[in-house]
Amino acid sequence: MKKSSKGYGGRALVTFCGIFLIILTITIGVFLIIRGMGTFTEYHHSILEFLFSSKWDPKDVPGEGGGQVGAAIYIVGSLLTCGLAMLIAVPFSIAAAIFITEISPNLGTRLFQPAIEIFVGIPSVVYGWLGATILVPFIRDVFHAPVGGYSVLAGSIVLAIMIFPTITTVSADAIRSVPDSYRQASYGLGSTRWQMIWHVVLPAGLPSILTGVILGLTRAIGEALAVAMVIGRKREFPKNILYPTHNMTAVIASDMGNTANNGEYNMALWSIGLLLFIISIVCILLIHLIAAKNKKKNAAH
Repeated sequence: MKKSSKGYGGRALVTFCGIFLIILTITIGVFLIIRGMGTFTEYHHSILEFLFSSKWDPKDVPGEGGGQVGAAIYIVGSLLTCGLAMLIAVPFSIAAAIFITEISPNLGTRLFQPAIEIFVGIPSVVYGWLGATILVPFIRDVFHAPVGGYSVLAGSIVLAIMIFPTITTVSADAIRSVPDSYRQASYGLGSTRWQMIWHVVLPAGLPSILTGVILGLTRAIGEALAVAMVIGRKREFPKNILYPTHNMTAVIASDMGNTANNGEYNMALWSIGLLLFIISIVCILLIHLIAAKNKKKNAAH
């Protein structure tokens, strides 16, 4: 009786926690929708203006509209920095995962992977501070960046370093999950180790590796402080990656506390937050679709 009571209590606790998290997520989503839609329902701006216009000059007086809420510069800035960060981080992450699991498993598991995982716990302000004091002057001196090194490139490199541990860890777990029989069959057909890795292991672990990539992308999109410290926060489209720009998370972090509640400016920032929430939900759905497709594929085999 005692065991069954404990089992029932544990199941009830887990169920409660799961339901609470679901309710909390839905509540946050509903709150963001209500606040974020104010730009379009209360101040009558169009979604096209918000997404594709670069004119950003919302009013900061509650009830007074007539300003401009084009967030295209912030959207493009986020897409550029995140896209370039992924281009930098993904090859290094997959290469590191291959080294940890296939090239030197003992050294990788005992030393390399724990060292990588330490980076996850470093606060983002430390990345931003190191970027502002070391990376920005380096870009200024080496690439002769026009605005002192504050640029899309600086923001992308900082983001790439921040998401590198996430993608590497998930990719390493994905490669480890590939059955050893696949490797033995590949060697039996005369493959070299690199041919086995490239043609057998990576394709087999690709769905889970993509999950890690999307998780890294989600963190990159949501990062605010570190990027804000090195991107320059200049409200214009960058001419190239050596020029500064602005992004969605940075403008929310810097301006939200200085705006009047329910004003047009405040509502426009909530709309940017809603857009970030939608992007995060889309990324999570992609992860679940990839996982479901992989599960279906494995079941078929």
